[in-house]
Amino acid sequence: MAVAAIPAMGQDLMARQAPVDRKMKAVDTFQLRRLIMREQLESPMADLYEGWDKTYAHKATELPDSFRINLKDFCMPTVSRVVTSNFGPRWGRMHKGLDIKVYTGDTIRAAFSGKVRMVRYEASGYGKYIVIRHGNGLETIYGHLSKQLVKEDQEVKAGDVIGLGGNTGRSTGSHLHFETRLCGVALNPAIMFDFKNQDVVDDTYMFRKKTYEREGLAATRLRGKNDDAGYTREQVQGAGAGVSSPRAAEEAPATSKREKKAMAKAAQYYKVKKGDTLYSIAKKHGMTLKELCNLNHLGTKAKLRAGQIIRFS
Repeated sequence: MAVAAIPAMGQDLMARQAPVDRKMKAVDTFQLRRLIMREQLESPMADLYEGWDKTYAHKATELPDSFRINLKDFCMPTVSRVVTSNFGPRWGRMHKGLDIKVYTGDTIRAAFSGKVRMVRYEASGYGKYIVIRHGNGLETIYGHLSKQLVKEDQEVKAGDVIGLGGNTGRSTGSHLHFETRLCGVALNPAIMFDFKNQDVVDDTYMFRKKTYEREGLAATRLRGKNDDAGYTREQVQGAGAGVSSPRAAEEAPATSKREKKAMAKAAQYYKVKKGDTLYSIAKKHGMTLKELCNLNHLGTKAKLRAGQIIRFS
């Protein structure tokens, strides 16, 4: 039996090449995963949307007869449980989203992973607003923000901080105006989102052109506006925010471990006012100057300007 002999020099070359091959294989795998993620992100978009237009916040196009929307990888856009205004007719016009009670400066997050299509200001409407197109085919709109923290064409993940709650534009008090749209057509967010329970209604939503309006009315009855307008900040931002009376708040179940963990992880921000210093902001929020500076990558002697956004948790 003949045995092919490999010269010593060739053996050395193969030994050196082996780690390189393994490294290239790892790089290829990483690139492949990114490609797959990108295709998953863009596939439903390509089927539903013709282009990447930045002229309109929304422009209705032809709806599919049916379309399954994946809701699994979600994040509630705010920890608030209080719905202050329903989807539907209001003051002689259609209100095409839900109003959620938030305070100016409260953290607003991306509901799903996707790509930011618009970051604009509309004085007579949304105020400072953000439009994100998602891989599941939806577009979400976040209106009346005090601060926009993302840029157009930026890719975001579900749960990324995109802005701060506010009272800009056509607004009578600080709140988040939240819309969910398919092909530019507004769907009642209550069909998919349950703000009182801080969860989505199901893993998927099967959109049907013939029935979505009727389903929207049913969703309002189940998950619409809270009855009572009087809420404490603790109720809005934590356990018990969905109940309508102090007695009900006492009887409400305690915040779940999952909710507490999500609230603890949530980044919070402060808008600098004239006369503020890093020391005064740190003291106000119960932290040391060093902790505040490390969190914001600032030196202890850094100068602040009015309107600057400082993270404190």
